Amino acid sequence: MYKVKVNGNFQYEIENKGDQILVDGKAIQLDLHKINASAAHVLHNNKSFNTEVVEINRAGKSCKIKVNGNVYEVSLEDHFDQLLKQLGMDNLAASKVSEVKAPMPGLVLKVLVSDGAEVKKGESLVVLEAMKMENILKSPADGVINKINVKPGDKVDKNQVLMHFS
Repeated sequence: MYKVKVNGNFQYEIENKGDQILVDGKAIQLDLHKINASAAHVLHNNKSFNTEVVEINRAGKSCKIKVNGNVYEVSLEDHFDQLLKQLGMDNLAASKVSEVKAPMPGLVLKVLVSDGAEVKKGESLVVLEAMKMENILKSPADGVINKINVKPGDKVDKNQVLMHFS
């Protein structure tokens, strides 16, 4: 059984029993015509749906799917994920970050966050100019900015701590 969450709000339990697909315990009938590796046409309850997989995040077990022009974020939990969650071991792989360091010497052009800000993995933190190029430093993990050690105009050395996470 899989637990599927759509846009972080709607949750469904999907099970494949032989030739039947069960959604929340109820059998559904789908007529699926695959167009290519990422697109398909689906008929369900006499309604037509054009679907396309836009983006896949295999590590995060999520994807973005476009259905009739609307994009949906879909995340998936298999029985192993559910078991790890029951055992309280679901966040062991999450990286714990305590600080962000300058990857190279340069000049701080912009600080895009403030003390106390909650940031998500991949969110832009600082714009650093190095070798006449602007480099955007991104958050390596989800967290809260505890202290920012630099301001625009500061020169930084390689491995200098730019900000601390709590």
